[in-house]
Amino acid sequence: MIGMETIRIADECWVALALLHRENPGRLSFSPGEVFNRLKEEGINPEVHSGVKPHIYLHNVANRPPNSARYRLFYRLEDGTLRLFRPSDDWHPSRSGKTKPERSELPEKYRPLLDWYDKEYCSGGSSLSEDSDPVLQMWGVGKEIWADEGGDAFIERERKSWGE
Repeated sequence: MIGMETIRIADECWVALALLHRENPGRLSFSPGEVFNRLKEEGINPEVHSGVKPHIYLHNVANRPPNSARYRLFYRLEDGTLRLFRPSDDWHPSRSGKTKPERSELPEKYRPLLDWYDKEYCSGGSSLSEDSDPVLQMWGVGKEIWADEGGDAFIERERKSWGE
């Protein structure tokens, strides 16, 4: 279309999910139907392309086996809902694609979403601080057990007690 900016289907889907996250900061994830409806509502393209649903359900989902596209834009939770991919997420080993749109390939209007994604979503999302991480909070628990002996001596003593 002459005079209109074009956007890839994968990126259009990413924009829809990113907008849902920004508009609903208390929500962790969204159903594929919510992503589709937000994409339609946004109307980036005059018509919804037939490839939108496969991108939402499969092509963009990092932790699913790839079926042609290898993007890592979304992450599917156990309940089937989706959230944006974070660099700390696991992904299917056959996926190596992009994790967010290229700035130059997004319409100007949506480029601030990339800044939000990098500065807020990825940095504050799933990473736990030392104060809130339950494993790190256990640091030093039980140290009194081997306070008078080294760790190796403690292990040796425990192993000897197994045979008794």
